[in-house]
Amino acid sequence: MQKLDPRARKVKILATTGPASREPDMLRRLFKAGADAFRVNMSHGDHATHAQTIQAIRALEKEFGRPIAIFCDLQGPKLRVGEFKDGQAVIRHSGHFTLDRNPEPGDETRVHLPHPELFGLLAKGQRLLINDGKIRLRVIEADEDRIFCSAEVGGVISNRKGVNVPDAEIPIPALTEKDRKDLAFAVEHGADWIGLSFVQRPEDLAEARKLMGGRGSLCAKIEKPMAVRRLDEIVELADGIMVARGDLGVELEPQEVPPLQKKIVNKTRTAGKPVIVATQMLESMIESPAPTRAEVSDVANAVYDGADAVMLSAETAAGEWPEEAVTIMDKIATQVERDDAYLDRVRFLDTPPDRTTADALAHACMTIADTVAIEAVTVFTGTGSTARRVARERPSVPMLVLTPSMTTARRLALLWGAHAVVTKDIGSFEEMIAKGKRMALRHGFGRAGSKLIALAGVPFGTPGSTNLLHVVTLVGNELEKHGA
Repeated sequence: MQKLDPRARKVKILATTGPASREPDMLRRLFKAGADAFRVNMSHGDHATHAQTIQAIRALEKEFGRPIAIFCDLQGPKLRVGEFKDGQAVIRHSGHFTLDRNPEPGDETRVHLPHPELFGLLAKGQRLLINDGKIRLRVIEADEDRIFCSAEVGGVISNRKGVNVPDAEIPIPALTEKDRKDLAFAVEHGADWIGLSFVQRPEDLAEARKLMGGRGSLCAKIEKPMAVRRLDEIVELADGIMVARGDLGVELEPQEVPPLQKKIVNKTRTAGKPVIVATQMLESMIESPAPTRAEVSDVANAVYDGADAVMLSAETAAGEWPEEAVTIMDKIATQVERDDAYLDRVRFLDTPPDRTTADALAHACMTIADTVAIEAVTVFTGTGSTARRVARERPSVPMLVLTPSMTTARRLALLWGAHAVVTKDIGSFEEMIAKGKRMALRHGFGRAGSKLIALAGVPFGTPGSTNLLHVVTLVGNELEKHGA
């Protein structure tokens, strides 16, 4: 087993796999460069390829002895236009264009829209955005058979381009037939996180939950204005949230996205759940070995906001410089966290503890670490709940999470500040102290003379019983005394 030092940063990096990165050697290089978790995009590729990717990631776990999260991202109900006689057509600026139910190939005046749920739903004045907003249509008249529009922004439109409808809640389920098959595949292959795309309402999470059957954590991707309107309910029902700025940036005005990103991050952090900032973070690195200054600032801003994780999409999935993209993101995050003002910035958000013993102790961990020279917080947990409570407080020191559950350890790979280690459960206070010291020394979270906070629950092994906080001092022969 190779030894890999703990990350020098608390924010996590989620790297998307794809043609440029799914081979075992490249996955290893990305992991060593700083990737803490890998995203498998179910919109592309087939199940056989995804199975090989997952197998290669699990092999990395064994090689380095570190849990890695696998995030399977469902495609969701993407709306698309039909096809054109010549493969494409040109919609004239300020001209008229019709979307209808006629399956015949389209031209410069009309095209088939194979989504009957949209007809009779749209009203005069509402917008239709095509091809990531490059074409902008405004509804003049709509009925059960056609949607007649004026082209505020025209241009070239080609087969199967995506359609966004920002002004209406679309009465379609969050899971397509393809999504159901992909979800079954993901849970059967041990995915740790499931990304639910195009969430519009809290109810969208219910079907996914049922199909998951308690396997994996559910991440709601916020990329529709309708989801923003019910954000509190969605955050409450999800295990985590992704700020998916791709479609969100299409359906909203560009200037609306940054404050909304901060709102989503803050709401999720306050709830004590992981939040991921995603899409176009280092977009230029798809083709360039170096990012733009604006992209560096974008990543840094997400880290300063206290996001649990930042994500790379096409940069690692299909780009020419996948390893360099992870390396740069790691360097940006590490540099930001070294800033003297970093802790003040991430704690600018008030996250008062709930009125429970567990939350009070998690808050105390932060206070003690600010007051005493503490090297790390050692958390004993079965479900990960205690680790999430501590992470919500954004302590100044890293968190060594000891858990008997590999499932829990993997899911925590997307939690701010958490370094999870799978170990046998503890049965007594003395065993807790001894194991906490031993694991801290073994995994590089202190040396002789270092102080640690130990956080656990008595009786041991009982979920939700966090009620014990203890400050311990490491001694140099701890590994020798208890065996390495």
